[in-house]
Amino acid sequence: MAKIGVLGSGTWGTALTIHLAGIGHEVTLWSAFQNEIDALNSTYKHVNLPGSTIPRSVRFTSDLAEACADKALIVLAVPSIFTRGTVQKMKTLIKPGQVLVNVAKGIEEDTLLTQSELTKEELPEANVGALCGPSHAEEVSLGVPTAVCAGAADRATAEFIQSIFMGPKFRVYTGADVVGMEVGSSLKNVIALAAGMADGLGCGDNTLAALITRGVKELAQLGTAMGCRHDTFYGLTGLGDLIVTCQSKHSRNRRAGQLMGQGWTMEAATKEVGQVVEGIYSAKAGLALGRKYSVDIPIIEETNRVLFEDKPASKALDDLMTRNRTMEYPGIVWEA
Repeated sequence: MAKIGVLGSGTWGTALTIHLAGIGHEVTLWSAFQNEIDALNSTYKHVNLPGSTIPRSVRFTSDLAEACADKALIVLAVPSIFTRGTVQKMKTLIKPGQVLVNVAKGIEEDTLLTQSELTKEELPEANVGALCGPSHAEEVSLGVPTAVCAGAADRATAEFIQSIFMGPKFRVYTGADVVGMEVGSSLKNVIALAAGMADGLGCGDNTLAALITRGVKELAQLGTAMGCRHDTFYGLTGLGDLIVTCQSKHSRNRRAGQLMGQGWTMEAATKEVGQVVEGIYSAKAGLALGRKYSVDIPIIEETNRVLFEDKPASKALDDLMTRNRTMEYPGIVWEA
C-alpha cells in the first residue's frame, strides 16, 4: 500500500480520503484551515457527507510540508480557483518525478489552462495527471459503485494512478487525452447550471434530455477544435459527467442553476448552496475558449448571460429555442 497526501478537505477530497484509506492506503488529509482540521480530528466526519465516517488510520494536518513529504502520490483536491496558489506553495516541497493527480474541475479564467496544465506550468518536473468522471462525493464516501478515468501524458503515470485508486467499488479506466478529459469535466458544470435553470423554470425531462445531448455536442465541438479527441466527450468524462451533474440531487451546480431559474441572483444562489459552484468559475473560460476557437456554443453563451449580464433564465431559454433552424449533424447529408 502507498503513502498518499490529499490536499483539500472539502467533500471531494474527504470522500477520496475515505475511499483510499478504506482500500488500505496510508492517507494524510490536509487543509489550509486549522479549524477544519480540528473538526475532522474530533469527529472523523465531514459535515457535508452524512452517513460516512473517515477511517481512524487517516492523519489530518494543516502543515503542507507534512502532507507532501515522502508521498507516492499527492492528490490535488482544492477548489479549482485555489489550485495555482496551492501548487505555488509546493515548489520547494516537490521532488522531480513526484506524481500529482488533479481531481478538481475547472479552467483558469485568465489563462484558459486546465488544472493539469497550470499545475505542470508551476511544477514542470512533476508527473501530473487527472482523475475525472461521474463521481459525486456523497456517493463515493458511502462506497456506491463508481467508474472514473485516470489520465496522464504518459501511460506509466496513468496506470500508476489507476493502480492507486482502483478498488472493488471504484473502477478506474486510463486515458491519454488529459486536456479533453478536463475540458469535459469542467464545462459540464456550465451545462449543469443551465439544466438547473430549466428545472427552476418548471421544465421537464424533454428539456433536460435536450440540454444534455446538445451540451455534449458543444463540448465535443469545442474540444476537437482545441485538438482533443472526439471520443473523449462521449465517455465517462464527457457524457457520463454530464448525465450525473445535470440530473442529480447531489449536484451543487444544478442546485445553483435551479435557484437562479426561480429568480435568485447568482450571488444569493451561491450563498444558499454553501459550497463552491465550480461552473460559475468555468463559464467565462468556456465562453472565451469558444470565441478563441470560433466554435458555436449557444448553451454556454446563454448561461453566461444569465450569470453575468442579469438576463432572465426564461429569456435565455426562449432564445435557445428560437435560434435559426439547422441540422443536428451537418456532416451527415442526404445522398440525393
